[in-house]
Order: sequence, then structure tokens, then C-alpha cells
Amino acid sequence: MKKIEAIITPLKFEDVKDALADIGILSFSVMKVREHGRRMGPAEFYRSNVFTVDFLRKSKLELVVADDRLDDAIEIITAAAYTGETGGDKMLVIPVEKAVRIRTNERIAVAV
Repeated sequence: MKKIEAIITPLKFEDVKDALADIGILSFSVMKVREHGRRMGPAEFYRSNVFTVDFLRKSKLELVVADDRLDDAIEIITAAAYTGETGGDKMLVIPVEKAVRIRTNERIAVAV
């Protein structure tokens, strides 16, 4: 099993969610995050003062997939989240040793 952590533009979240549903991946977590990197956010104005936004708003998806579905999930997320713009969209793939559903104490891939 592998855990995928994808940080994407919030505007593309619905596209990614729908694309994952099309291949049968319905279970994942999503969080609103803010990212700081090389790319600075847009300047904002408040009472005639200019402020530079240091953190960009992003959505972070976390999902665990079986090894045989990993490449499909990566391709789907990459295609659905693509914007063509420079910036912090990225994906991490992390090995998962065990998974346990707390309510039933199910182990390994059954719990995912």
C-alpha cells in the first residue's frame, strides 16, 4: 500500500475528486492548507497600503491506495490537477506498512 499526499490548487479540487470517483477511489481526506515557497502570492490592497501575500491557499489530499492502483491514481490526480501555471502543486508517495480500521480492528488492505 502507498499513501499519496497531493497539494493542489483549490480550484482543481472538484476535478480531482470527480476523476478519482470515476476510477472507484471514493475515500480520501482533504484539508485546506497554506503553502510558502519561491512563488509569492498576489499583492493585496487594504486602506491604500499594499500587502504581499506570503502564503498561497492550497488543498491537500491524502489517500491510501493498493500498489496495483498507484500508477492510475497518480496519473488521474496529475491530469485533473494540471493548471499549466508555475507554483507549488506537488505529490508525494509514501510507503504504508500497516492499516487498521479502529472500529473493527481489520488489518492490511481490507481496512483501506
